[in-house]
Amino acid sequence: MKFCAGLVVLFALAGAALQAQTLSGPALVKALHHGGYVIVMRHASSPPTKPNKEDTTLDNVFGERQLDEPGMQSATEFGKALHHLKIPIGDVLTSPTYRALETARLANLRDPRPEAELGDNGESMKPITDAQAAWLRKAVTQFTPGTNTLLITHQPNIAKAFPDLMPPTADGEAIVFGPDGKGGAAVVARIKIDEWPHLKG
Repeated sequence: MKFCAGLVVLFALAGAALQAQTLSGPALVKALHHGGYVIVMRHASSPPTKPNKEDTTLDNVFGERQLDEPGMQSATEFGKALHHLKIPIGDVLTSPTYRALETARLANLRDPRPEAELGDNGESMKPITDAQAAWLRKAVTQFTPGTNTLLITHQPNIAKAFPDLMPPTADGEAIVFGPDGKGGAAVVARIKIDEWPHLKG
């Protein structure tokens, strides 16, 4: 019985330790102020189908899927929150899709760079490749002191790279990765896109 009780205590302590590594609220904002994190974000809300010709925005020259009204508003408010909270964002890499680039543009992110490995492999919805998943897993270990890296991609990419991550990411949700102390990366926070404006430093 003492042995079982000891195991319970050990498991409780382990759970507490894991919980202590999860950041939220002001602690998360303070950590992001110092930089050294990688934020993997699913693009903001977008209908599953292409827009009608009359609803296609002028710069959407290929008529791709684009953000809906809630997506446009949430992307804009996300960008305002980053600015208000003074969270430093360095490199911004994004899927080449219109909806991902639109998320970056409406968030007023500086110099977003399209990266094929973050893409959805076209309208044919081809499966995400092992190479893309490996690229993303490596990317979240590339920490830059003093600033944070932002990657904007799609749910299939995130699920393929991190199959144990549950529940699936919602539209616009961000997964924050930090160093795991062993040369890799660990999830330290998950933030839904509509939660950013309510964070306080």
